[in-house]
Parts: sequence; C-alpha cells; structure tokens
Amino acid sequence: MDLKVLRYFTCVAVEGNFTRAAEKLMMSQPPLSTAIKDLEQELHVTLFIRGKRKVTLTEAGRFLLNRAGQILELADKTELEMATFDNHLTGRISLAMVDGMAPHLAAKWISGFLEEYPRINFELWNGSTDDIIDRLNRGLADVAIVAAPYNAEELDGLVVGREPWTALMSRDHPLALETEREIPLKKLAGERLIIPQRKSRVDAISGWFKEAGEEMNAICTLSNYEDAIAMAEQNVGICIFPQTTRDTGRRVTTRVITEPEKYAEYVLVRPKKRTAVTLADEFINYVEDMTMSGVFQVEPRSGKLL
Repeated sequence: MDLKVLRYFTCVAVEGNFTRAAEKLMMSQPPLSTAIKDLEQELHVTLFIRGKRKVTLTEAGRFLLNRAGQILELADKTELEMATFDNHLTGRISLAMVDGMAPHLAAKWISGFLEEYPRINFELWNGSTDDIIDRLNRGLADVAIVAAPYNAEELDGLVVGREPWTALMSRDHPLALETEREIPLKKLAGERLIIPQRKSRVDAISGWFKEAGEEMNAICTLSNYEDAIAMAEQNVGICIFPQTTRDTGRRVTTRVITEPEKYAEYVLVRPKKRTAVTLADEFINYVEDMTMSGVFQVEPRSGKLL
C-alpha cells in the first residue's frame, strides 16, 4: 500500500464525497477515483458504497480507516525522528502521560530540555496507564509517564516521583467538615467510593480495606482526574485518587489517607525492544541525570515537586 493512496482514501472517507475530497487534495476527481479503485483491487475488498451524492464506508472500509490513521501517524513520526540523525538535535518527542503529578513533571523536564535543545518540539498525549502502554507498544509514543505497577519485563523504567493517595470529596461532605487534613482509612469504610478503574488499582485499594478488616463500597470507577473532581463536586461519593493538586479552587477538598499511608508511584518508561538510539533516549538520559543529581526533587511526604 502506498502512503499517498492511504491519505487519498482517508480524505474521501472523511469528506464522504469524491468531489470534495479531490478539491481538498488539490487534484482532479478522475485520478482520485482511479487510485481508490486500484487500492480496492489490491486489497480485494470494496471500501465504499458509492451513492449519487455521497459515499459510505463498508465494514472493510471502516477497518482500513482506523488502521490507516495508525499507519500515517507512525509514518509522520518516523519522518520526524529521522531528523535526529543529523548533526544537530532536531525532531519531535511524543510523550504520553497519566493524570496526577505527571503533567507537572513533564513541564519541568521539557522546560529544561528545551534550554539545551531549542530545535526540539514535543507532542503530548494524556490517558490511562493501560492506554498509554498500548500506545507505546504500537509505536505511537516514544516515552511515557505511567503509574506503577508496570511490566518491567517489557519496559525500562525510572521512578521519577510519588504522591500520597487521598480522599477527594465535596466541601459539604460531613467528613470534609472535620478540621484534620488527614483521614484514617477506616473512616472511609461504608462510604460510597469512586476509584480508579485500572484492575491493579481496584485490587490494591480493595486490599487496603481487607487488611483493615473492612469492606470497600465502590460504586463507580474512572480514569480521569477531571471526572473525579466532577463526581466529588456533586457529592456522588468520595474519590480515592493520588494527591494531584493541593487546592483545586473548586467545591472539593482532599484528605491524605493514613493508617496506613499509601503512595502512588510515577515511572518514566519506554519499551525495552528498540532498534536504535533515538531522540527519546537523549530526553530520558537528561531526565535521569537531573533526577539523580537532585535538580528534580519530590518531597517524600506530600509528593510535591520542588
């Protein structure tokens, strides 16, 4: 398959019309139609149901559209990475990260890295740890910040920070009216809880309560910090989430979970299996040097980036 033809196909699929697609591609319609027919013959499938005014994707067409997006994204990223083989450090680093402390860590690193290598640009992507690792495995991200645990057999990892687990709740919640800034785990037993949806997190949090001789009453799972704030604001329940921020400026508040204290650990990872030294390796080396030298320090008790 020719990348150029894949771009033609994607444009037709998005526009739903050969004429509009040809105009957008700045070409005439007959060559475009011919290219798509040749692609269908090459793949031995029909990609479009052709109507008088619009075209509709077949099942095979929908599959190819999804796969074409991945192929073209990877091709564009590879082209940018090839620039790193120049004597001057240029190109793009794709960094995927979870919520929580990760964006603050990334901002510190990128700021320092750009002082040394101003010709670099970054592409940032946010998601859950599982989605990020899938993105790494498909080659759509160069490096990532995930929450432990992770598969150390497949990924190289550098611990870059940690922050305490907290109970995020509405300021109107009875537990929020107490003056303490901490809350023993047992006080959360029986409360409606909203927890991260990652299986390892569900199992771990459930284990905390079992160790305390209590049962976890989880009514909802989620993966996004903004969702956690929204649920807490409406007093749907108490969210168990890492201490992402000290003051949201909204109608929520946090209490650090104690007895026992629990911490979320952040790890900078990339796949072990890689064929060549890339721009991402330079970035990781920079972060590791700065972390080891103490330039990027994390306050152990609060998890705050200094």
